[in-house]
Amino acid sequence: MAAAEPAARKRRPKGHFAAAAGRAKRPRGGGGRQLEAGMRGILITCNMNERKCVGEAYSLLGEYGDLLYGPEQFSDHEERLSGSEREEDEDDVEAALKKEVGQIRASTEQKLRRFQSVESGANNVVFIRTRGIEPENLVHHILKDMHTTKKKKTRVILRMLPISGTCKAFMEDMKKYAETFFEPWFKAPNKGTFQIVYKARNNSHMSREEVIKELAGIVGSLNPENKVDLNNPQYTIVVEIIKNVCCLSVVRDYVLFRKYNLQEVVKSNKEDIQQTPSNLTEEQNSKVVKPETEEEEMSSKEVKQENKNQGSTVLQKKLLKSYHPFVKPMPDI
Repeated sequence: MAAAEPAARKRRPKGHFAAAAGRAKRPRGGGGRQLEAGMRGILITCNMNERKCVGEAYSLLGEYGDLLYGPEQFSDHEERLSGSEREEDEDDVEAALKKEVGQIRASTEQKLRRFQSVESGANNVVFIRTRGIEPENLVHHILKDMHTTKKKKTRVILRMLPISGTCKAFMEDMKKYAETFFEPWFKAPNKGTFQIVYKARNNSHMSREEVIKELAGIVGSLNPENKVDLNNPQYTIVVEIIKNVCCLSVVRDYVLFRKYNLQEVVKSNKEDIQQTPSNLTEEQNSKVVKPETEEEEMSSKEVKQENKNQGSTVLQKKLLKSYHPFVKPMPDI
């Protein structure tokens, strides 16, 4: 008998241990879901507590999501499941079958939730995938309300940026995708002032200067009347690259809403009195948007220092001017 046991162990399928290892390495809480091209949602940065950040995000997004889109609807499979469990003593086979069907439905419903956290691929960054809503409309509404009421609603969430489009983080893929993606804002007869904000995480093959050059060129080619304004632009093009995924967004009121920083937007500022949040039209609400990130709760001086870390204002003006003849930078200060 003792000699038969090793032989039995050898007859296990070759993929048995590989599958177990895969399950063990799966990121906790991510369920195997990863940020990838073709997704849309909300990019959120936090200060060293991702689990609490996800909880705050679900609470905040759920609150405003219900206000804008109505309560999320769920099936009654849980009630049916409870009923089948009570009848299990009478008919074990039928109860087991109902239970299995209920679990399958629950799994499917979980994947189709309005908000679903996925693995972002970077520390202190959470990505909430959205379904059936416009990320830019929801996030703008949240920031507008917090800016008006000055009521702090989060502790660990820093920036919350809508992501209306993702593609592979390779220059050719980004150029092809951006040509169509930018049209709702910048293709003639549409036009506006803009700036480009760039951030890369866990990626070393992309060049900040090259990305700014190519994207500015695309915006200019859509309408030569699009102009650069690094002080208070109508639109901010946010480029967030995480590993091999490029997240894009075009957001309004980026300066007024303190770079979409939930900690900063609730602070009082005399300049806020002179500015009012822009209103999104129905057509703009049906379009996509894009993001930026990185962070800690900062004073206005630290925010300015962060700008220097991402590249000085003067450098970006020179880059845009040299890379794209249709763009007229604002004068250097």
